[in-house]
Amino acid sequence: MTQTLQHGGRLSDAARQYGIPRADWLDLSTGINPLPYPVPELPAAAWTRLPDPADLEVLEQVAATAYGAACIVAAPGTQALIQMLPTVLRPASASIPQPTYGEHLAAWADIPKVSADEAELVVLVNPNNPDGRRRPHGEIAGLLAAGATVVVDESFADVDPEISVAGLRTPGLIVLRSFGKFFGLAGLRLGFAMGDPAIVEALRRRLGPWAVPGPALAIGQRALADAAWIGQTRRRLADDAARLDALLRAAGCDVVGGTSLFRLVRHGDARGLHRRLARAGIWTRLFDYAPDWLRFGLPGAAADWDRLAAALDG
Repeated sequence: MTQTLQHGGRLSDAARQYGIPRADWLDLSTGINPLPYPVPELPAAAWTRLPDPADLEVLEQVAATAYGAACIVAAPGTQALIQMLPTVLRPASASIPQPTYGEHLAAWADIPKVSADEAELVVLVNPNNPDGRRRPHGEIAGLLAAGATVVVDESFADVDPEISVAGLRTPGLIVLRSFGKFFGLAGLRLGFAMGDPAIVEALRRRLGPWAVPGPALAIGQRALADAAWIGQTRRRLADDAARLDALLRAAGCDVVGGTSLFRLVRHGDARGLHRRLARAGIWTRLFDYAPDWLRFGLPGAAADWDRLAAALDG
């Protein structure tokens, strides 16, 4: 049986373990914007017709402008691209610096692992999940110059666009972007790969003609072009992350990293704090490999902030 990797979410498990109905939980275990992009009313054709290639082309043009990319392909979520890349790239060796998002290591499980300066393929998450580590452009450019193929997962880069290398026009680079995290619409399942034209087009062939559904085409076009909402949301997330840091420090947590969509803390009894919050219906993210770590997403509504503050103070 294939082992299931640990992720945030999974509120059904929390509900069973603590006897609290799933609808009553405050889920802070993921890094998804809790105040999502307002979903517009969609035409019936978005649901009833096969996705039109012309709409896909428009979405990819809008996304390319938003991300500063020259060659791009849309997919049903970044996770689909992570699992598809090993069917396109066939490296003899790989480097995936840890700790990071576990699905990358799982996708390349059959490839021998070596150091980054020896690897044919290097996978970086930038900013990293869960610690928020930033990789400078020079480091990534150096790996490419040495001849490595470099996959950069920028799923959380929308909050800090200066970190992105999507604009580099360098063979061997492939950049992944997630739509659902920053825009708060993870259930939409929309992601992008951009970079090396040969790799992008190989992914496009494997995705087939209707990989992105009509509702995602329509909402993605509108949201990625909404510069006012994007700018306002970046500022609001930064303010909310600072507010969350203050709450966590007051509760005895040492904030050790993260992005403005999630915060990573160290606590002397992280598992005990996780259980205490869970008994109050608040779900956070534990880590098997770091028992003193706990990750918090942002609360959204005022009542959710009050609920977290009361539970931490409790």
